Amino acid sequence: MDLFAPKHLLLILLIVLLVFGGKKLRTLGADLGSAFRGFKKAMNEGESEEQAKQIQAPPAPVGKDAEFPEVAAKAPAPENKTAPHG
Repeated sequence: MDLFAPKHLLLILLIVLLVFGGKKLRTLGADLGSAFRGFKKAMNEGESEEQAKQIQAPPAPVGKDAEFPEVAAKAPAPENKTAPHG
């Protein structure tokens, strides 16, 4: 016995139509559609904002740490040693 047979789906649709009414189902469908459109729009905007941030991200500041200047002052300076070729 198939639960999703066409006869069963029509019977379920008829019961839902009787319980909720046609106008309520139309508004419910319109609200659901607008919710999906809003969700897709927000997802697309979020992706484009992330891409813009990655493109326009300023380089990390080198040198003093603005939040903890004493830690940045104690950090040893990087040495420029060349490796022997051989």
